[in-house]
Amino acid sequence: MFCFIKSSSFFKNFNMEIKKIVAKIYVMKKIPELLAPAGTLDAFKTAILYGADAIYAGLPGFSMRARAKITVEEVKQGIDFAHEHGKKVYLAFNLFAHDRDYENMGRVSEVLNYLRPDALIISDAGVLMWVKEHHPDIPIHISTQANICSASTVKFWQKAGAVQCVLAREVSHSEFESIRKQCPDIGLEIFIHGAMCMAYSGRCLLSNYITGRPSNRGACAQLCRWKYDVILRERESGIEMPIEEDDRGAYIMNSKDLCLMPRLKEVIESQPDTLKIEGRNRSEYYVGSVTRAYRNALDAYAADPEHFNPAPFMDDLNVLETRGYTTAFFDGPLPSDAHDYETTHSNSDWHAAGVITNVDSKNITLELRNEIKAGDTINFILPYTTDKVSIVLDKIINAKDGTELPKMSAGQKNSLLVPIEKIPEQYRDKMVPLILAYKHK
Repeated sequence: MFCFIKSSSFFKNFNMEIKKIVAKIYVMKKIPELLAPAGTLDAFKTAILYGADAIYAGLPGFSMRARAKITVEEVKQGIDFAHEHGKKVYLAFNLFAHDRDYENMGRVSEVLNYLRPDALIISDAGVLMWVKEHHPDIPIHISTQANICSASTVKFWQKAGAVQCVLAREVSHSEFESIRKQCPDIGLEIFIHGAMCMAYSGRCLLSNYITGRPSNRGACAQLCRWKYDVILRERESGIEMPIEEDDRGAYIMNSKDLCLMPRLKEVIESQPDTLKIEGRNRSEYYVGSVTRAYRNALDAYAADPEHFNPAPFMDDLNVLETRGYTTAFFDGPLPSDAHDYETTHSNSDWHAAGVITNVDSKNITLELRNEIKAGDTINFILPYTTDKVSIVLDKIINAKDGTELPKMSAGQKNSLLVPIEKIPEQYRDKMVPLILAYKHK
């Protein structure tokens, strides 16, 4: 038996609700993938815990972060963990290859067959040709090292076999919109957060010349962060005159960190396929905190695009240790405040407290990342919510032997116990291994 409702107001309201639902689904389909970095196995797991859709890591020994502390076996564990949770993993194979590098490609093939990544990130045309010939089943993403700044370059790499291009950081927002219109059928990826290189998309040889550590082999000494004295030399007499801002010298090449959270609504609506967080050499605390902030922001936009406000999520980023933030090339030429000429030190009053390693019916075990004293307040940050749990540690209880201490330093896996009863009941089931905590310096 069917019941027909003839009320026009019913159908009008019903259709309006359907349109809202369809619009919401459409918006959610357009939410870009959130891609987080991992330089360790714990970073893999932490990024996934805090909401990353995909992870990128280095192919050990053959990427731009050759110093990343991760082995082939750990990468395999990270990929398996990601796949178990429905996430993807892209491996950076973005070295600029010399002929001698191709002598090792047999070993690379063995590793790739073992790891089975979801894509390879490549910057060298010769490497791309090799991958297409020997691993045609692995999708190819073109690295930011390829300096892609135009639709023509995107189309070149697309014809060469790439399915996604990571655009150079130097591409402005208006330029991206133009590229998107001209290249609708290939994935486009942009950086939204992290360190900025002084050179053009990372093509720098300062480290090579001064320290012998190759920048484009993942061993950059970051000379752009060093302090310098500028000296004028009179050509005929040879007389030298130092130019100094103060007794600390001048940080003449020190860029602030990229942060597009304030412009995230514009970013999303320009329809990139992937938003990338820089930081494969960063700590698990940094990776988890930044991933959490952008995950929550993307979800908030999806829920209510019209009223999206980035401020609460910006607050979460402001507690991190950074060099200060800049939107960099988003509006075109660099703004005057894109560099910090005074210092490379963090301008944050907060830093990591520790990470949960175990939870039982009585206690949380917190492995320390910085010194904690009795009376300190620590703040646990929870995934998929802006909520945090703040508690005061009246006592410092050593997790090894249960002794009470006035303070405890980080290092050697030093850990303390947090009584579970200190956690509000509604949050206790969210206290799991890898949950992060921070504190005031």
